[in-house]
Amino acid sequence: MRILWVKTDFLHPTNRGGQIRTLEMLRQLHRRNEIHFVACDDPGSPEGRERASEYSSFSYPVRRRIPDRRSPAFFLQLAKNLFSPLPLAVGRFESGEVKRVIAGLLARFSFDAIVCDFLNSAPNIPDLSRAVLFEHNVESRIWERHAALAPDPLRRGYFRLQARRMARCEARFCRQAAHVVAVSSSDAGELRRRFGVERVSEIPTGVDTEYFAPPDRTRADWDLVFIGAMDWLPNVDGVRWFTSEVLPLIRSRRPGVTVAFAGRNPDPSVLEAARRDPLLHVTGTVPDIRPYLWNSLVSIVPLRIGGGTRLKIYEAMAAGVPVVSTSIGAEGLSVTTGSDILLADDPGSFAASCLALLDSADRRTAQATRAREGVCSNFSWRKVAESFEDILRASTATNALSRAAF
Repeated sequence: MRILWVKTDFLHPTNRGGQIRTLEMLRQLHRRNEIHFVACDDPGSPEGRERASEYSSFSYPVRRRIPDRRSPAFFLQLAKNLFSPLPLAVGRFESGEVKRVIAGLLARFSFDAIVCDFLNSAPNIPDLSRAVLFEHNVESRIWERHAALAPDPLRRGYFRLQARRMARCEARFCRQAAHVVAVSSSDAGELRRRFGVERVSEIPTGVDTEYFAPPDRTRADWDLVFIGAMDWLPNVDGVRWFTSEVLPLIRSRRPGVTVAFAGRNPDPSVLEAARRDPLLHVTGTVPDIRPYLWNSLVSIVPLRIGGGTRLKIYEAMAAGVPVVSTSIGAEGLSVTTGSDILLADDPGSFAASCLALLDSADRRTAQATRAREGVCSNFSWRKVAESFEDILRASTATNALSRAAF
């Protein structure tokens, strides 16, 4: 197939879950298909466009820097967005130049499939009725959870506004798309319930089990580790909740417990927590996340906000590290609490689960072994990409029949 793939950014450096999912999917699809990849190109980060040949046949970089969330340019975007019908998380990626590039490609080539990767790419695609919308999250649900947990009335009101806009936007784009791909059966069901969309399929979350396979020898540098981008609001909220509500309960039993927070662009609140507590280690961007998993006793996922599925859980399992998560953190994944993962949603239960694993090497080993065996058997990226390719072929056939009918 000849596939046009539209995303807001290139895939290197790879430091977000959505990037990882797209990158692994495209690497597999690229082996058998002709991939044309369109994305915004950050002039200050050439690695993205330079490595695009690893997963695409042709790439089309559009020179446009997306403002960082802590920059003055972002706050200007935020102010302008107050008067826009689109939510900020979608509207700030709309680009006239991206639209022109896509229109030119559609005029030059006959594509068998068009993929709109993430909802924020949708405003740039001229005719979504020809495209498969790849929904890594139910975006409106994330913003509703932000509003429910906002610490003050001002942010609560703003998040509610964004949630309403996101729901309208998500409903419109999902209904316009030829087909929608969700990353779990629960997300697929949620899209049907919320927006009345019937053309929805789901694919599982995958993991590179060979890449994460633990080495023969590891060391215990940290007791607990959290992996994730430290400027993504659900991660920041999770870290705040864990350090303020859960960690004191753990420390009451094990005073010297150490925690590593590994991920890019740490939020100031995360840095401040580490400044006050010498047993907290905040890394910022790291070239390889695997040593932080291999050299920790337990991986934690204390998320209270989120959507889609968390790659970090399957990565920890593939790395041979036992996982403690909230129910939201493990949402949509094929896991069994008490067997391959421990799930806990209140501070006391989360702390008790962490302590149960920290106190018993045998329990850590048993849980980690079951989890790694499960992901190795069922969730390779090759299998996931084959499922996605089948969906694209079926959607292409349906589109061809629809056009023939007219």
